[in-house]
Amino acid sequence: MVHGTQVQNSDGVSDVVIEQTGLDAGFLPEMTTRRPDLFWLGQTMRQSMAATGTWLGPLRRLREAKRRPEAGPMSDTDSFIDEVNDEVRRDRLYHLLRRYGWIAALVIVLIVGGAAWTEYRKAQDRAEAEALGDAMLAALSTDDVATRADQLALIEAKTPASAAVLRLLTAAEQAEAGDAPAAIATLDALAVDGEVPAIYRQLAQFKSLTLAGADRPVADRRQMLETMAQPGNALRLLASEQLALIDIEQNEPEAAIARYQAILQDAETTTDLQQRALQVIVALGGEPAVLDTATDAVLTDPADNN
Repeated sequence: MVHGTQVQNSDGVSDVVIEQTGLDAGFLPEMTTRRPDLFWLGQTMRQSMAATGTWLGPLRRLREAKRRPEAGPMSDTDSFIDEVNDEVRRDRLYHLLRRYGWIAALVIVLIVGGAAWTEYRKAQDRAEAEALGDAMLAALSTDDVATRADQLALIEAKTPASAAVLRLLTAAEQAEAGDAPAAIATLDALAVDGEVPAIYRQLAQFKSLTLAGADRPVADRRQMLETMAQPGNALRLLASEQLALIDIEQNEPEAAIARYQAILQDAETTTDLQQRALQVIVALGGEPAVLDTATDAVLTDPADNN
């Protein structure tokens, strides 16, 4: 038999103590046979109490800690609070991961995909450039000049810059083959092509002017060269040199000397252009405005610098 006795604990609270008598030896088998439903209910309650005890452990330790005021600074109360805080933080972390974890995964996928796409594009551009270079070298390796120009004209470029380089090479081969009109037409078409970078258009225009020479009216050449000689143009010094040559052609040596003097004073003048300017100034009877070691060498024997 099972009966309860009410007792009073140290806190003055009455508890019920469950006691078991010796009649249980024959009671349980009889209970199992006669009232299996009550026996099953008792077993279920006992299992529930056993399972409940696992999560009620911290609460029991908290009650026991309150009954022991002599406990130190790190009592079971602190341990219970730490456990609860850890569980709260863990649950909050799992909640954040379930709610926003897909964003982190998406960012990682985008970064990896972007890097892979960039490397793929670089490989494609490199392969296209290598194929274009091989085709150009194969065309230039031909012995006949006219054939080289024809083969270069048949090559298809993928980018505007590559097409500009290809047309410049084609014009050079056409000029070498003696077909100046075809070369000038190729350069003029490149000079007005708005899809290619500005430096290629300026170079094509300059080469077209120098290739045409006296065949183009002086006024047209001077006007185009004056435009190219403006500050900021990459070919302004070469354009100024061509303007000086036009002055000499028009029998204006003083104007030519003045242009060459300006070329000498420019900080961007290359060594070769400086030597040419000094030689022309001396040949025209002028006096260079800047005298240094290089100038003295040119003035001493201009023929050695030709």
